[in-house]
Amino acid sequence: MHKKGKQIVIGLITGFANGLFGSGGGTIVVPAMERFLDVEEHKAHATAISIILPLSLLSLIIYCWKTDVAWSIALWASAGGIAGGFVGARLLSKLSGIWLHRIFGLFMIVAAVRMIL
Repeated sequence: MHKKGKQIVIGLITGFANGLFGSGGGTIVVPAMERFLDVEEHKAHATAISIILPLSLLSLIIYCWKTDVAWSIALWASAGGIAGGFVGARLLSKLSGIWLHRIFGLFMIVAAVRMIL
């Protein structure tokens, strides 16, 4: 499959997961970019944000139209998320690729265990 085809398939799978679960796009798109598109770890994590933002905005519009959003929770959690996102983005450039892989892998394992139990 050509590179653009791989990019579209990765986008479709990422969008599907993000729309269905309300999250999870990063756990798909980051390893997919690294493995199938040969994108370096730091660039994959940074690029994932630009991919997930429009997906999340579209999902938000659909969720607002179809369901009731708990706005007070969303606003306070977003405030914390903005602070955490700032710290994480600053830390990204300071971590080596191997440590970035390990930390990301640990988060994925913890998330998987929590979903199973």
